[in-house]
Amino acid sequence: MLRSAFVLVLLLVALPASAEERSSRARVSANGAFSVRLVEQAGKCMLEVSKESGPVWTLRQCVGRVDDLYFVSDDGERVWVLFPLAPKGTKKLPGKKYKKVPAWANTVVAVEYDRQGTRVQERSLLDFVAQRELAAVRELGQHLKWLEGLLGVPGKGPRMTDAGRVEFETVGGKSHQLTF
Repeated sequence: MLRSAFVLVLLLVALPASAEERSSRARVSANGAFSVRLVEQAGKCMLEVSKESGPVWTLRQCVGRVDDLYFVSDDGERVWVLFPLAPKGTKKLPGKKYKKVPAWANTVVAVEYDRQGTRVQERSLLDFVAQRELAAVRELGQHLKWLEGLLGVPGKGPRMTDAGRVEFETVGGKSHQLTF
């Protein structure tokens, strides 16, 4: 009897915790007019672009996780998503040029979305980290750490520049920019 009462109490405590809302860190556009964040609740996702007055548009689609980084354009129409802990790719690139390149180097690490949820463009790890620098990428089970300034990797974290570009450094030490 006591055991079943204990189990019931645990279930009642666990139910509100599973429905708890989690959200990514809100990031502001370069001109300060818009902010973006991803909200997860009860296994569903919503990308939310807002102004000070409230939400401008929402996309009910999982475009990433709350631990990923979201950057919004100055007009509030597009969002870049950076995956600092990117899932490993499994598709080996064809051709002699990529013979010594591991399959995980083909993983997508950045995607740009518009307000309808369409992928405008995407970038793979090899777009930012040269083949000779792949040894600097840190593997964690089925994920990769490739950005400086995050997840214990020393350096500056990704940021929005005054010019409205997403700027970051990779583990190879090179600086990169993404434009909307």
